[in-house]
Parts: sequence; structure tokens; C-alpha cells
Amino acid sequence: MSVLYRPTESPFAVVEWQPDVMAMLDDHHLVAWSSRAYRRLQFSATLQQFFGAQRDTDVCVLHGRFVTDLESFCCQLERLLPGPPLERRVDGPSGVANLLRSRHTFRGHPAAKYRYIVWNDADVLLRSDVHLFGELVDALAGVAAECEFASDDLLLLQRVAFIGGPALDAYADDKRGQFQAWRPDTIGEPFWKLVTGLDEPPVMRYAIDGLA
Repeated sequence: MSVLYRPTESPFAVVEWQPDVMAMLDDHHLVAWSSRAYRRLQFSATLQQFFGAQRDTDVCVLHGRFVTDLESFCCQLERLLPGPPLERRVDGPSGVANLLRSRHTFRGHPAAKYRYIVWNDADVLLRSDVHLFGELVDALAGVAAECEFASDDLLLLQRVAFIGGPALDAYADDKRGQFQAWRPDTIGEPFWKLVTGLDEPPVMRYAIDGLA
């Protein structure tokens, strides 16, 4: 029986873009945006598939269309990461940040070395509650930096790809937003700056339309 090869239709002129994007994620989180929903969809789906083909890698996908508050964010996160009960809070011993530190292993299988979190339609929560969005970005970037630079555990490289529309890019351009600055602490320097030694979150902006 013969198999006919049928190339997948793609909205992108650039074919082999996935390795370049993955290389960016070696040192940065990614804010990928486009004004066209179909391009965002194809970018995300292709990137998820590429991540899934890598060795020692966990891929966690947040369906941002349904993330409008802390409850809905936590409902998705606790179904992606096994761990202790998740309270509806960002910080604290039972909050989002603590669950992001969890690392589940199976007998006979090595622990994952990479964890990619793909947050689709991240701008939905941004428009709904910009303060909460900033808190979650801060926790995601902070825990990732902590795991990489301030933990004695086996290295886990954790990166987030935030995918959304122009509002996401506009927030990334704001020097006060949490893509460019750690959340300030009321009693001194930002918590994550003290923990990780990084002056700011390592985040890179990426225009999906540049692939077209």
C-alpha cells in the first residue's frame, strides 16, 4: 500500500520556524502576537506539536478563552500539574506559585528537563483583569527563574509562550507591566529580584505576522 504525501496548508511562508522559536525560549519567555486569529491558532498548534516531539519535555496548554479570573485559571492549572491542593491564590504555600514548582515523576522514567506552558488567548484575562494578569505573569516568570537560578533541585527549564492579539503586545511594551518588571514589594526590592538575582523577567516579544 502506498502513502501519498500531502503538505499541510499553512498561513506562513516561513516553513522551518519552530527551531528558531524554541531557541528563543532557551533564555526567554515569549509574547507572541498577531491581529489575525487564524495565524495565532496555527502558530500555537504547530508550536505545541513541535514541543511534544522533544525528549524529556512536558507541554502544558492553557485555554485562555476560558480564563477570566483566578478560579478559572486555577481550574485549568490543577488539571495540568499534579500536586498538592491548589488554593485560589497566587502566592503562599498552597497557591499558584507553589504548584508551578511541582515536578511529578513516574517510576522507571526520568524527570522532565523542560516544561513549556502555552497560554493561548492570554489577552482575554489581560482585558478582564489586568492586575491579576500581572500577578500571574510575575509568578510564572518568577518560579521559572527560581527553578533555574536559585534551586538545588535537578534543573527544570520552565518557559511560557503567551499567545494573543495586539493588546498583549501593547502590555509587553509597557515598562510598568510584568513582562518588563517584577511586581514591586511594599517593603523593599521586588521579591523575585531578591530570590533570583535578575533585575527583570526575561521576556521577548514576537510578531507572528513576520512569518507570513
